[in-house]
Amino acid sequence: YPVVCLDEQPTQLIGETRQPIPMKPRQPQRYDYEYERLGTAVNFMRTEPLAGWRKVNVRQTRTAVDLAQEV
Repeated sequence: YPVVCLDEQPTQLIGETRQPIPMKPRQPQRYDYEYERLGTAVNFMRTEPLAGWRKVNVRQTRTAVDLAQEV
């Protein structure tokens, strides 16, 4: 019998507010902790692990209609 799983994950969309600080020799690039919030999204993942299959859809909303369309 096939085993089909559905998972959802809320994600926060963020953007940079400043340019990263340039690297010095042998030092990693540095990023500021400040960010701009660009909204949220929801990742819906359907998978059939025994067949090695998965599909991920990203939506802007998480409503009952969105969940019903994924199922």
